[in-house]
Order: sequence, then structure tokens, then C-alpha cells
Amino acid sequence: MKLKHLLIYLFVPLALASCKRDIDEPMPEEPTVPVVVPAVPKPYAITEDFENGVKPGYDVADATTITGLWSYNGALLGTDKGDIKNGKKSVRIQGTKDNDKRNGNLAMKFDVKHLKSITIKSSIANFADKQFVTPTNPVALKASWVLQVSNDGGKTYTQIGEAVKETDTILVNHVFPITDTAAQRFIIFNTSEYNGSNKVRLNIDDITFTGIGESGITIGGSDTPPDDNAGNTGGGTPAAARGVTLGADAPPVTGDNSNVLFGNPSGAATISVDNYLLDMGYFVESYSATRGTPNWVSWHLDATSSTNATPRLDNFAAFNGLPTGAYAVQSTSYQNSGFDRGHNCPSADRTSSANANSATFLMTNMIPQAPQNNQQTWNNLEGYLRNQVTAGNEVYIVMGSYGNGGVGKNNASVVTTIDNGHVAVPTNVWKVAVIIPTGNSDLIRAGNASAIRVIAVNTPNINTTNSDWTRYLVTVREIETAVGNGFNLLSALPQSVQDAIEVKKDVGI
Repeated sequence: MKLKHLLIYLFVPLALASCKRDIDEPMPEEPTVPVVVPAVPKPYAITEDFENGVKPGYDVADATTITGLWSYNGALLGTDKGDIKNGKKSVRIQGTKDNDKRNGNLAMKFDVKHLKSITIKSSIANFADKQFVTPTNPVALKASWVLQVSNDGGKTYTQIGEAVKETDTILVNHVFPITDTAAQRFIIFNTSEYNGSNKVRLNIDDITFTGIGESGITIGGSDTPPDDNAGNTGGGTPAAARGVTLGADAPPVTGDNSNVLFGNPSGAATISVDNYLLDMGYFVESYSATRGTPNWVSWHLDATSSTNATPRLDNFAAFNGLPTGAYAVQSTSYQNSGFDRGHNCPSADRTSSANANSATFLMTNMIPQAPQNNQQTWNNLEGYLRNQVTAGNEVYIVMGSYGNGGVGKNNASVVTTIDNGHVAVPTNVWKVAVIIPTGNSDLIRAGNASAIRVIAVNTPNINTTNSDWTRYLVTVREIETAVGNGFNLLSALPQSVQDAIEVKKDVGI
């Protein structure tokens, strides 16, 4: 037998046996591919009732209520007996402004998305001396108004439907179907017929936005009014230095929902005037007496903290609990400086009571912040985090600042201090937010790095920051490095978890 035949004779049976074993053995299971079920968009219905705003005159000005900033032109928030309202206030819009033919209007200065309809209650205001047929006024004025929409941030508007005709002094619902899901804003014009010096006044109340998905509206409105640096001394009550009064709504001192559950990043204690630990009940902070500002402020945000039980109080005041000899920054210390009194813990994050909101207006919670940075960039981030709570989460937040020198409103160059050197102007403002689904044992759940989301943002303190906070996303480690001096965020988590989450940059919205 030739050699090649012999080899075939020997190896073919072996190969067949091997194949048989493979066939007899069970096949390996296919890997299980997880099925990702997309989140079902939730319906929303948000009503602006205008109850917590203040706008007393017909002059052109903005005022903040629970949905955001509104512009009033020939309009005010009326509380008179003649104002038709559901509650204590409604918007009153003049048909004309003084003796010309410009129509009064009410305009949104924020956008709403995924809208299905907008419902508006309206009525003729009951100032009947000249608005209706009387022996001395034989011609009834024609009352009407129109709704217009803008899809480009208020640059251009188009009218929706026909003019609404008003004939009585009772609030009537008017529903406008909306098919465009893109971001849009609305303006209401009083188009009532002009008749000599007569002005038909309209009342508008309870504007309800109804849709499916993310509304884009921050419940609680903007946290910072415009032009805080322009001379407003915050004449709230009390105006003198004060402390903090705690209510039942104050977060617990330790454990779930406590303000420093994730750690004390600078090791603050009551023995260092420049790393002085202040437990303000509704938030905890490290305060620098030399700088006149917090190093960092830490707080917990959930559905119970931002309930709109109280309006924004604006009762800025010095704090009377600083170490002996420390300079107490006053409510007037930032006046005409070009910088806002920028909250660390926002007013709108503490609306569960007057005590909670008042705590946020202590000057130990403030930094000199460039107005655009404060009113746009940070306001948008704060609203986004509150929306995460509305979506079923709770958030642990730490905010701080560092460096020397910022550029405020109308500042030609960098400013390092204000208030005769008592208050340092930071170079950068940062924030870290840990977002976790609402539940218990938060620190244990956060030990699973894949179960939490961490957002870290660091912005320059200048008046030209972009309103889009996602442009300033960084990692937690980058903030720690920038602050220096052994600064350690999220220190209550195991080091392995910190190593996993502190080097990742969030993707933003």
C-alpha cells in the first residue's frame, strides 16, 4: 500500500469521529441581546395662572411667573375689582397705549415644545365706564384679541386662526390646536377697536400648555430676574442681617436626601475661616471669609423641594452667623458692580416654604456672577436639573467657584474684587450633579456606576458665555484638578466607583 493511501486510511476515520463528537455535543447558546424599550413620551398639562408675578404698571417690562419670563407691553398683572380673574391676579391688556393706536400685548420670552394645544381664558375687564353702551357712551366698543406664534425665538410671528371676539365680563376658554412640535413661543395682542380716548381692557388668565413629551418649560420659571446688578438692593423682609429659620421641609442632616450625602469635598470644618463649614439647613457650604463667597455649596433636590408653595422672595440679606471678625457681605455689596448676586443653591430649588426660599437669599449663598452667565447659561442648567426631578429623578448637586477675575456687564476688563475688596470675583463657576431615579438607599444605589448619571459643567465667569450649558461640559476630575488643594468631589463613594464615573464626560441634553 502506498504511503498516501495509508495516511488516508488512518486519518479519515479519526476525522469522522471528531465530526460525530461535534454533532453529539450541544450547540452553544446564542448570546442574549437586551431589548431596549424606548421611553414612552408622557403627556403634560402646564398652566400659567400668573398668581406669583408682580407687574404693576402699563410700561414695557418683563416679569417672571411659574412658567418663565413674560414681556408686558401696555399690560400689567391686575388685582382690581374690575379685573376678571381666577384667583387673585390676571393679566390686564390695554386695547391701545395712551392715545395712540398701538395695541397692548403679552409675550412669552421662553419656548415650549411638543405642544398639542394651548388654552387661554379671556374676558373683557369690568371697567364699565366707557367699555359698554351707556347713555353717555352710545357706541359699544368692539373687543377682540389675536394669538400669534413664533418659531424663531420671537424674531417673527404669524397669526393663529381668527381674532377672538369678546362680549362679556366672564372668563371663557379658547382652545387653539397646535400641530407643530418644534420649540415655539406665543404673543397675545389686544386688537379691540379704538374709539377716541376709550381703551377696551382685556383680562387674560390661566394659559394652559398641553402636549406629549418634553415640554421645555421649567416649572418655577427663571431663577434670576434681569438686571440684578443695576441697583436693586433686594428690599425684602427683613433687610437687616439675619440667620436661618428651619421648618419641617428642611432636608435631614444625615442619610438619604441629606445635603452632603456624597461628601464634604474640601474637608470643611468650623476651625478655618477660609474653609468654614456652614450647615444652613436647606443647603450646606464651605465659606471663605477672605473671599466673601462660598467655596462650594451642596444640596439635594427632589419633588418636595421645588413645590412653588412660595414665590421668589428676593429678600437678600447679610448672614449673622459668621465667625467673629469676619466681614458680613451686605445685600447692597454688589450694587452697580456689573455682576449679579449669583445664587449657588437656586431660589427655584427651594420653594417649599418661605423659610427655604429665604435661606437662598442670604449673601453667603452668593457669588459675583456675570449677568449673562447667571441669567442664561446657569439658569438653563438649573431648569434642566429641575426637569429631571419632574421626570422621576432626584439630584444631588454641588456648585462652586474658583480663581480671581471675571468680566461683568459693561466691564472693559477683568475685575478681581468688588465691595472695596471685600468680595472676590471668581474666574470660573462650576457644578456637579448626580442624577438618580427616585428611591431609597441612595448612596448604595449610586455605588453602581451604571445606575447614575453625573453632569459636570465649568464655565468662565464672563458676560459672553453661550446660553447652551452643554458647551461647557467637563469631567469631575477636571474640576478637581482646576480647584486643586486636594479637592475631592463625591468622596463618599468607593474609590473604584469614583474612578469609573469621574473621568466620563456627560453627553448633555
